[in-house]
Amino acid sequence: MHTSKTKIGRRAFIKNTSLAGGGLVLGFSWIISCKNTSKQSGKALPKDWVEVNGYIKIAENGLVTIMSPNPEGGQNVKTSMPMIVADELDVDWRDVIVEQAPLNADAFRFQWLGGSQSIRRGWEGLRLAGATARHMLIEAAAKEWQVPFNEITTKGGVVSHKQSNKSAIYGELAAAAAQMQVPEEVQVKSIDDFQIIGTSKKNVDGLKIVTGQPLFGMDTHREGMLIAMIVHPPAFGLKLKSVDDTKARQMPGIKDIFTINVFNDDYEKAFFDTRTFNEVAVVVGNSTWEVMNAKKALKIECEPIESSTETRDRFGRKWEEHTPAGLESTDEHFALMGARAAEPGEVRRKDGDPERAFKNAANIIEASYTAPFLAHNCMEPMNFFADVTEDRAELVGPLQKPDLTEQTLSARLGMPIDKIDIQMTRLGGGYGRRSYAHWLVEAALISKKIKAPIKLIYTREDDMTDGIYRPSYQAKFRAGLDADNNLIAFHVKTGGIPQSPLAQNRFPAGAVANYLAEDWTIDTNLTVGSFRAPSSNFMASAEQSFLDEVAEAASKDPIEFRLELLGRAKADPVGENNDYDPDRYAGVLKLVREKSNWDTTNKNLHRGVSAYFCHNSYAAHVLDMVIQDGKPMVEKVTCAVDCGIVVNPDAATNLAEGGIVDGIGNALYGELTFKEGVPQKSNFDTYRMIRMAEAPKEIEVHFVDSDMAPTGLGEPTFPPIFAAVANALYKAKGERFYHQPYIKYLS
Repeated sequence: MHTSKTKIGRRAFIKNTSLAGGGLVLGFSWIISCKNTSKQSGKALPKDWVEVNGYIKIAENGLVTIMSPNPEGGQNVKTSMPMIVADELDVDWRDVIVEQAPLNADAFRFQWLGGSQSIRRGWEGLRLAGATARHMLIEAAAKEWQVPFNEITTKGGVVSHKQSNKSAIYGELAAAAAQMQVPEEVQVKSIDDFQIIGTSKKNVDGLKIVTGQPLFGMDTHREGMLIAMIVHPPAFGLKLKSVDDTKARQMPGIKDIFTINVFNDDYEKAFFDTRTFNEVAVVVGNSTWEVMNAKKALKIECEPIESSTETRDRFGRKWEEHTPAGLESTDEHFALMGARAAEPGEVRRKDGDPERAFKNAANIIEASYTAPFLAHNCMEPMNFFADVTEDRAELVGPLQKPDLTEQTLSARLGMPIDKIDIQMTRLGGGYGRRSYAHWLVEAALISKKIKAPIKLIYTREDDMTDGIYRPSYQAKFRAGLDADNNLIAFHVKTGGIPQSPLAQNRFPAGAVANYLAEDWTIDTNLTVGSFRAPSSNFMASAEQSFLDEVAEAASKDPIEFRLELLGRAKADPVGENNDYDPDRYAGVLKLVREKSNWDTTNKNLHRGVSAYFCHNSYAAHVLDMVIQDGKPMVEKVTCAVDCGIVVNPDAATNLAEGGIVDGIGNALYGELTFKEGVPQKSNFDTYRMIRMAEAPKEIEVHFVDSDMAPTGLGEPTFPPIFAAVANALYKAKGERFYHQPYIKYLS
């Protein structure tokens, strides 16, 4: 074990503590009713529980309820986060009940889903929550038994004193422990002493999921609840002018039709307050079917928007966001990106003398890559329940940044945060889409207007045509080789609509003496936002495809070529701002080479390799492909990941596999196009998703053994799989694939 400080000052700790990004708030000695109906443990559920701290409640019979603070969107943090607490608490996992914690920004810091940050940011705080509760239980026993603190041990929820032969289950000491003063410091376990962390535990919601029990926002139902839906303009670049609801109002079950403004004109939007159509029409009725029919009967008239510029706030930093007028089309987008790429970009990093190096190069390789806009397409439609009165607001549903959304809602309603209760449900898919919870604000405004509880539901068409897409990107690469096929110059110029994907300090920066990185952007009135591994999902595909092409030009094995560059970055790094660890990067490449039997050949398989660093972790893939009836089929993907300590191996494997399948589908099929501002795809009959038969027949995931604190896993396996697909396709077809979706360009 080693000692960790619990606070800066005891009083500050009790009120609000942030430790290495995690949170911990202790609250003492109140008895609360447990509403959990889980039958995971053989012990009967008691009526009363003692809350030892913000994360932990202990019953008299030893059952322990552990609160999982962050939103659950399929990444399984609802299991993994309590595992961390339980290990440090030293309790038997069979005696643990898990509950979704309420939204409480003071008690649970960084209560987010996003950026692969949940476990990474919560690691220290979660450990300290368990260790502090364990310390207080020991202290209570020492006081009651009148024995030295350091002679007492714990195991499986039992406190023991060997010398006096005394023992007690946690439940017998919980009330006394809750009265103990918060310790100045506690001992957390050494990694070798973990009993739960590093073992596989089943999803705590697994039984409820497969038996269809209510877990998701769409499952929410209240007596007297009405159904609401929105109608927005049919094209980006338009706004509502008028709404003719004459026919719709006469249809069965319809209660009201009106328009709302999501944000007030003078409101300064925060980073996640993105919204495409600020004014929308609303239809409220008794049932989903009745409201959907009435929507079709609405006659809306639109008019063009005007160009505008507004100040946005990104966590205290201001920036100007420009929204141009006009009706945009995909053909125009790619023409604009091509023209912009031909002009000088904004220099973001320059090492050595790249211009001179390219003049002296014996061989120059050039390639350009593009990717389209992508829609998120979460399985569960956007939805939220709201019951808003003059003096309180209750909301229930799926969202990724609940505390930020709570602040936005407070500003919009003019209601104090302590009067707002946002309850988190499981997300039926997130991928960044549910970070932008404008539909929650819409639901609240609708409920307030109608003076009744409502559930707002987006149809698939509503969501797919409503914006907040993955941006469209373009990147141009150049590489210069000397006469001995050494990489002596590297140039990347990239940009997007409306954001740049450039990460100028990532590999191969630091590995090439002469390096230049430039970028540019083009404004649009299409709204964009976070999409699984934002920007990395494109840069990995372009960069790793290009590195394969450079390796071939240098007559080098693609893995050896990358390892050679990483060796340079370690031995003699160029620059001081390289944001990757060459050893960890090389580690996943070496592991995937070994596990995939890279050095063996199979004439029937076409193999592609790719590796990337993002979101603090490293992933490498080897993808084996065959061509059947002219279509690419993935036989196997071998994956190697370095994400630090793996809390729950089964869950981590599932998360890696999900990223791989998702990436293959987007690489091959994902595309959203526009014509005169109108999205050309609005449902799954035209927006192509990967199908069951197209998923890899086998995925093998290997984790690098590590004693490093967890560094994130939800996103890192997603970006590199794009290039693994492209590089395998090259082996299969003999031509390079520069533009996504690849299936569109497959001859």
